[in-house]
Amino acid sequence: MTDETGSTTSAAVSIVSARKDYGRAAVGRPEAVSDVSIRVERATIHGLLGPNGAGKTTTLKMLLGLVRPSGGTFTLLGRDAHAPGARSNVGFLAEQPYFPMQLTASEVLRLYGRLARVPRDELAAQIPSLLERVGLEGRESTTLARFSRGMLQRLGLAQALLGEPELIILDEPASGLDPVGQRDVRNLMLELKASGTTVLLSSHQLSEVEAVCDEVTILDRGRVAARGDIDDLLNVAGQTSVRARGSGGLPESVRAIATDLAVDGDVMIFSIPDQAIRRVIDDLDDSGFKLVSVQPKRDSLEEYFARLLENPAPGGEVQS
Repeated sequence: MTDETGSTTSAAVSIVSARKDYGRAAVGRPEAVSDVSIRVERATIHGLLGPNGAGKTTTLKMLLGLVRPSGGTFTLLGRDAHAPGARSNVGFLAEQPYFPMQLTASEVLRLYGRLARVPRDELAAQIPSLLERVGLEGRESTTLARFSRGMLQRLGLAQALLGEPELIILDEPASGLDPVGQRDVRNLMLELKASGTTVLLSSHQLSEVEAVCDEVTILDRGRVAARGDIDDLLNVAGQTSVRARGSGGLPESVRAIATDLAVDGDVMIFSIPDQAIRRVIDDLDDSGFKLVSVQPKRDSLEEYFARLLENPAPGGEVQS
């Protein structure tokens, strides 16, 4: 069975034509999500992006049954997402996780593990391992009232990993974390992918998304603005990025067609048209330069994201 995004029921996540209309009770735009379709392949990291109010969190909550959808179909790991037991193999970290602050870290994980029906013996083994994995080793008996915001976020990650779910959904997992914590989250997501776990990530941290995601879906005003392989979205058609090491300036023949020229020590970084690659390489070699790299020119995700939202395509969607 294939949906409108080309997804089959073997996909880890399939959302087709999701819609949420709050009607007259809403302040501002009543239709928070207008027509969103997302496909997440198994054992990949998929990024869900968009400015504030784009509909990211509402879409995730509809998928997880936390908000009643106005329309659309939702599938988790090949099953109707709203059928009994469909979320039993799914871990979720909310954007702002809340826990009983009078409990200790171990007590909280034991509580949520029991709610997730993780067997007692497995739970006893998982709790210390998970706390160590998220950087909270030695904090098992610390009450959450003494936790910082970043520590609570790390505990939320541990909670999402209880029971070793096949699919992890993370809503702003780096929120409240310092740069070391953000790095740890990136590494954790990559480890999960390597072990065969699927990650659906909603984040404002564009550098985080660019570093770890295989594919992205970008929402704007409740609709899909772009989706596809992140390399396909960011590669600049017809342009090649060149890094060359040498002394003195670039040969005049290269300088005449080079754009985005930057200098990093003795390395020249610039872009050229694809059709000029062979001639530029020859001219650099004749001038004593040593090639460091030649690769397709690539935007940063920040540049792509800003340009997309400033200049939306007619009809509201661009696909790779």
